[in-house]
Amino acid sequence: MTKELANPKALYSAVSDEVDSVLIGNEQIIEGLTVALLTRGHVLLEGVPGVAKTTIANLFASATGLDVSRIQMTPDLLPADVTGTSVYREQTGEFSLQRGPIFTNLVVADEINRATPKTQSAFLEAMQEGSVTIEGETLSLPSVFMVIATQNPIEMEGTHGLPEAQRDRFQLKLTVDLPDEESEIALMNRFDGTPELGPNDISAVVSEEDITAARETVTEVYVDESIKSYIREIIAATRESPALEYGASPRATLLFMQTAKARAAIHGRDYVISDDVKALAESVLAHRVALSTDAELSDQSAREIIEEIVETVAAPGGDPEPQSPEATVSSDGGTRVSSGRE
Repeated sequence: MTKELANPKALYSAVSDEVDSVLIGNEQIIEGLTVALLTRGHVLLEGVPGVAKTTIANLFASATGLDVSRIQMTPDLLPADVTGTSVYREQTGEFSLQRGPIFTNLVVADEINRATPKTQSAFLEAMQEGSVTIEGETLSLPSVFMVIATQNPIEMEGTHGLPEAQRDRFQLKLTVDLPDEESEIALMNRFDGTPELGPNDISAVVSEEDITAARETVTEVYVDESIKSYIREIIAATRESPALEYGASPRATLLFMQTAKARAAIHGRDYVISDDVKALAESVLAHRVALSTDAELSDQSAREIIEEIVETVAAPGGDPEPQSPEATVSSDGGTRVSSGRE
């Protein structure tokens, strides 16, 4: 472990720069992946075919130095193909446990919504409890464990919508958009001379020990009571919105706060501001809510509704009152606690 990379900002910068040496224009996606990694979360990447969803996941795995396994999700995939099963050994006349590909640090579940809901559910225990039960035996997963699932938009042929319980296990849903003109031209120039450029061409720039230490730093980030109330008001608005059949759960409330702390940390702050909350609201909440019938008939999207809610709920005004003699009020509406690291 290096002391510098135990700092979330330095860790994020190192990973982002390494990934950027292959792909261009995915800074927000890498930020979201880093936020999830530092808060023990999982990420759903959505985008049309060809926007490099799987490549982004593999590049992130390579840059973080984590052991990775890729599972191609197909309609005929069985839950045991993910978690593992007991296999009879003729040589010994006994059954032995055959662990599945989920037993690793980072699982890339490619095109997860092409698998059946039954197979998708094989991830539930792993994502929530950090363990897998095989024929009555519960086995622990690594302390650093993360699922990055990719999916095509649900309107595309051959896809299954993820069950509500499955969606709720993903801390963030990030949309990989088509690149703008400048980024696409830069991408062509980069791959013109090196068409085989890919995840094998980048190095691990952080270690598992760096990630564990950076996670501890994130837990120390201060969240003022006014920011907690702001998060709660946004969550409450999703539950009260006539455009939504149901809103975000208490799990979403806690994950919302945790992701805001991680974003603050990777931007070099040890306190959360309202901009952290605003930046993450759609990614944390849009996939957890269900549209009302009227909203569906009006072709509204969950992201549009969350965006409207964030615009409607007033952010904390003025400076919050310090919570202790050691606290100092920042100019951007957050309260900073002196941690001796300045």
